Amino acid sequence: MEDLKKTAEVLNDLIKINNDRIAGYEKAIAELPVADVDLKALFSGLIEQSTQLKSELQQHISGWQDRADTETTTSGKIYRAWMDIKQTFATNDRKAILESCEYGEDAAQKAYRQAEQADDISMSARALISNQKTQLLASHDQIKQLRDREKIG
Repeated sequence: MEDLKKTAEVLNDLIKINNDRIAGYEKAIAELPVADVDLKALFSGLIEQSTQLKSELQQHISGWQDRADTETTTSGKIYRAWMDIKQTFATNDRKAILESCEYGEDAAQKAYRQAEQADDISMSARALISNQKTQLLASHDQIKQLRDREKIG
């Protein structure tokens, strides 16, 4: 039974990370200038991705006693606060917004790596985590590639 409890804890942490990611991209969309429709579309797609990943995690634990979390993590709240500060100094700066988003993607990758390496979680949960981490890495790399294309402001 300890195995299921530990697995539920790890998966609930990843649900929180995805909630952070959704909130972060919603904030980024709100701060983007009207002209940045390409980034708004990309960020909307990343919100959809996290919504799907969150749903998969919730389905995995739905039969257990532990409930899925709907909160964000403290580190996610710090990420969004950092994004606020950065945006204050970078009005209409695509590169700064992309840097903020990459920072959040780095945090998600770290959380998924730690979850993947957690002891005493079920094999099916570990496989789910590994699959999701790979999907998120592709998104991270897309954000990084866009950031690298931006001229230094």
